[in-house]
Amino acid sequence: MPRTRVDVARDALVVRPDTVAVEEPLEVRVGEQPVTTTMRTPGDDFDLALGHLLTEGMVGSAHDVATMMHCTDVGPDGSPTFNVVEAALSPGVALLRPARERTESMTSACGVCGAASLDAVRTASRFDVGADPVTLDATVLAGLPDALRERQPVFERTGGVHAAALATPDGTLLAVREDVGRHNAVDKVVGALSRERELPFAGTVLVVSARASFEIVQKAAVVGVPAVVAVGAPTSLAVELAADAGITLLAFTREHRFSVYARPDRVTGTA
Repeated sequence: MPRTRVDVARDALVVRPDTVAVEEPLEVRVGEQPVTTTMRTPGDDFDLALGHLLTEGMVGSAHDVATMMHCTDVGPDGSPTFNVVEAALSPGVALLRPARERTESMTSACGVCGAASLDAVRTASRFDVGADPVTLDATVLAGLPDALRERQPVFERTGGVHAAALATPDGTLLAVREDVGRHNAVDKVVGALSRERELPFAGTVLVVSARASFEIVQKAAVVGVPAVVAVGAPTSLAVELAADAGITLLAFTREHRFSVYARPDRVTGTA
């Protein structure tokens, strides 16, 4: 979005045009029932809605959703905003679990903020991720953040969005998405890939431009991803969940180096 900025230096003020990342609310409904409201970067909204339903364990396949459509809500100026996505389930399909109880709306900064309890966010995965036999080359893993960075056009213009990708063990990026919310970027990339292949996403690697937080690892576990590569630091709950679920967790992945916090046995070679 075009904006004007004022750069303040020691001895000068410079006014120049700038581009900032767009952040708007999106409400996801199943039928007429709201399941979540999140702050997101508009674009790939159907991927976001589908991915959210999958990573929250509410549906088990993209085929469980028959149709999705934007509901044309109206903004303060009377123009349509397209900030509501309504999904219709396929005949005979019911949600596998209800929407998570929350005490507040989600922001672009969090995926599990406001959940009623920690137990409520430990969504059980249907897949034995720990048994995934994938092996991962250290050199390939170390190069994934750079490969992701090369496919972040919105970040290039704004510097204000996260990115997520799903990759093969040889480093091929299967899908890449950007969003102001790191959890939204993951939902978008999961939704995108789910149109091409069924869950579980065995033998794949989730790459995120942000820190390795609990909700990122949880989303990987729910859709059967056996490895997570993060540019930033891990959190204690992310490490705990990765160890419990059998997910290989890498953090501080940059400049041909990384730290492994769970399941290092899958990593071969050196970066």
